[in-house]
Amino acid sequence: TKKISICGDTHGQFYDLLHIFDLNGLPSPANPYLFNGDFVDRGSFSLEVILTLFGYKLLYPDCFFLLRGNHETDNMNQMYGFEGEIKAKYTAQMFQLFSEVFQWLPLAQCINGKVLVMHGGLFSEDGVTLDDLRKIERNRQPPDSGPMCDLLWSDPQPQNGRSVSKRGVSCQFGPDVTERFLTENKLDFIIRSHEVKPEGYEVTHNGKCITVFSAPNYCDQMGNKGAYIHLRGSDLKPEFHQFTAVPHPNVKPMAYANSLMQMGMM
Repeated sequence: TKKISICGDTHGQFYDLLHIFDLNGLPSPANPYLFNGDFVDRGSFSLEVILTLFGYKLLYPDCFFLLRGNHETDNMNQMYGFEGEIKAKYTAQMFQLFSEVFQWLPLAQCINGKVLVMHGGLFSEDGVTLDDLRKIERNRQPPDSGPMCDLLWSDPQPQNGRSVSKRGVSCQFGPDVTERFLTENKLDFIIRSHEVKPEGYEVTHNGKCITVFSAPNYCDQMGNKGAYIHLRGSDLKPEFHQFTAVPHPNVKPMAYANSLMQMGMM
């Protein structure tokens, strides 16, 4: 009967993170959470987000879970604001410490042997097993291809098969790919994040692929809702909870980003 709350991207939107805890309760052994990557970058309160999440991980190591996203990587942090924010608020050495910790974050989480959670999605080729994922050497910056890259970067597509990713990294995978992976690994469905959705979540691939995104009004301009998911141990049927953005101090998104990226936002 116990439940776990699964949250998607928070992207430095600290006041929206606090709003999740207002709505859904603070993390505790009776109220476990899983945050599915992309804690930092874009939003300009990434330091506050990541220190809060790391604090809860230290406080409740057995019931508070953090998975790595594609933005828990050096090259993304250099472009999209986290490195600049940490150097402005602390030091370059502090950024190196964050970089080191990000490399140890798990890449996926299996819940009750039935639901697999990862930031991006499934793989550029068939036949990948849960044992293969356990064997990944994760303490590094992600490669440009292979299962580690796919877990952080891939996206679902409505048509069967695979196609080149619009992101230029990894692939897009269809409902047939999802079905084969779930059958081979005796899983019910996957939960992933990585894409902003107008309603904060989206159910695709005949209910087998669920996207959750927890940064409402992303970058102060998208107008999307945020969402989180409850899974209960009795049947793991997902329950969706939506929320809207709350006010934050007058610091614009990407305030600490690489100057070339700021030009692109203008």
